[in-house]
Formats: sequence, structure tokens, C-alpha cells
Amino acid sequence: MLSPDGRTMYLSCQEGHIYAFDLVGGVSRRVTNDRGPKFSHYLHGVSPDGQNLAYIGLSTANGDVVTNVYTIPAVGGEDVQITDDGYPDDGSEFSPDGQWIYFNSERGSNLPGHAQLFRVPVAGGAPEQLTFDERVNWFPHPSPAGGRLVYVSFPPGTLGHPENVDVIVRVLEEDGTSRDLMHLFGGQGTINVPSWSPDGRRIAFVSYPIGDAMSGSLSDWAALRGRRVCVVLVQKRKGNGAQLHEKYSHASSTWPAAVHAQRKSTLT
Repeated sequence: MLSPDGRTMYLSCQEGHIYAFDLVGGVSRRVTNDRGPKFSHYLHGVSPDGQNLAYIGLSTANGDVVTNVYTIPAVGGEDVQITDDGYPDDGSEFSPDGQWIYFNSERGSNLPGHAQLFRVPVAGGAPEQLTFDERVNWFPHPSPAGGRLVYVSFPPGTLGHPENVDVIVRVLEEDGTSRDLMHLFGGQGTINVPSWSPDGRRIAFVSYPIGDAMSGSLSDWAALRGRRVCVVLVQKRKGNGAQLHEKYSHASSTWPAAVHAQRKSTLT
């Protein structure tokens, strides 16, 4: 995640800490404090002035997992806990004016996994619920232009934010109404982190190729024509994803024509 001035990249690492990497000088430093081996930091937002980071703190005790919203100065310093309760929270991100933190939480429902969107004042106070529907709503991203936010909506009954499911990317307008922006096959990773262009006119997202099309047959790849697909050739997942990497990462000339078509439509 980039700082507003584009000079620093902030990263959540597997060891549970957040690091800052100076893109100019090439020096990295740890931002977060050591809160013990049972506490992890998951970065989700940088304040508009670049002074603070918003993260989800995950702690475990006696087998129970607790997540809350925190902030910390980008240069390091004292953590500020924004929420303090037993409700699962995630996806914390600053508003364009830096006065609010938007996040998803299960605090509005008694159904397991039924996350909705909320916001809470950075200065502290009671969270305000923003969505009230049967779907499972995650990762709110306020537009830098203000007035609306984008989020990913999972089918009713979804637990967590899984990958490889049919989801809807939705826009929540300032008047509280939601509209569908696109239906796609994705989920985890589709818009986990801030996704807006600086002018608030576009968003970046990730959509996954569908099912058996990953096996690489030309007829299956042809079925993907016309869909917005981002093909990322990295050997990250087990199974079909790794097969795709091994089969098509050697030279682009061996990719099916449908992949060439998708690459072109994605870049233009």
C-alpha cells in the first residue's frame, strides 16, 4: 500500500508486523509494536495526510480470535484502539477527510459471518451502520472524491471472505442507496485494499478465470471471451492455478488466443 506522496510502501508481513519500505532510499523499517506472539497486525489504510495507518489487530487467547480496529503513526509510536469488543471487524480504511474509519463488521447481526459496513470517528465514538441487507459485505473503500464508496458483496450465508466465489462489486452512494457495479468470479483479493484512482473515476479489481477453464483447453478458454479477467501468472495457489503457470508462463506465444484477447482488453 502506497503513501499519498508515493515515496513509501507499507506492507503486512507474515510474521504479523507492518513494515515501511522507502522506495527512494531502499531502506525498510518496522512500524508496529511488539504485542506478543499472539497478536498480528493487518494493514488496510493510510490516512490522507500520510501520518497514520489503520490496521486490524488480531489476537488469540484460549482458542478465541478477536479482531479490532486500530491506528498507529506511520513513523511508529503508540497504537490507538478504535473498537474494543468481541465483534469480528476487518477492512479498516480512512475517509478522504481523515475524520472517519470505514470497516466491515458482524456487530449488526446475530448470524455468523453476516458482515455489514460501518464507520466510526477516528477520534472515537459509536460505530454507525451503513448497509442493511441480507448479503455479506466486505472491504469498504471510500472514493477520494467523496460521496460514495465501493465494496465487495458475497452471497448470503458466506463465512469470512473466501476466494473463488461469485461476488458483486457494489457502490454505496451518499444517500445510502447501493447499486451493482459488476458481477464477477472472485472474492478474497478482488478489492481487499484501497482500489480507487486518484480522481475517483475508476477502480482496480481482480477477477478470476472460471472453473475448468484453468485446465487450458482452447474451447474452455474461448468461453472466457468478453469477460474482464486479470490473468496473473504466478505459482501461488495449489492445483489448477499452478498448472496454468507451468503450462503457459514459458512463452506468451503458447497461450490460448482467448488469453491474448483478455490481456488486450484489460490493458486498453
